[in-house]
Amino acid sequence: MAGPTTTVKVAVPVVLDLDARLVEVGLVMDARLALANLSFEVDTAHIPAADPIPEVTAPLPLTPTAAPCPYPTPVAATLHRARLRLEAGGWCTDQLCDEQGARYLIGVIQAAAPTRGQADDAYVILLEAIRRDFPTADTVPSWNDNQRDPRLPARYLDRAAELAHNRGL
Repeated sequence: MAGPTTTVKVAVPVVLDLDARLVEVGLVMDARLALANLSFEVDTAHIPAADPIPEVTAPLPLTPTAAPCPYPTPVAATLHRARLRLEAGGWCTDQLCDEQGARYLIGVIQAAAPTRGQADDAYVILLEAIRRDFPTADTVPSWNDNQRDPRLPARYLDRAAELAHNRGL
């Protein structure tokens, strides 16, 4: 004869996914913040001139400023300023300056150079930087006219500035 049988219920652990755990933690944090707020109000109730917690406002918008020139040498600084002018004013082909104010590589260098001599030195360094990768480039204007957008002209102004800086120009 068999004795009485008993059934044992085994508790299966509940596995929560990430979203459920985040909800659970969010509820716990809300309760803690409510308790902290209540505690603050109780702790400051006896202070007659206690200011409420100030509202957090958005930070004031910052006005962009030009980054300082990384090059102490004059020709490198001229090429760096030319790069900044190219980005700010735009780039064009076939003319020194178009109706919208966009400039040719020669035009941005002329506008950025404080003297004619520094502009001429910057042209020479820029042509050398271009010819390292484009040996068939005859002049800066002819190379400029063969470009489709300002990315390569801007890149070669940077390369020329670095080259001038390395040479102490």
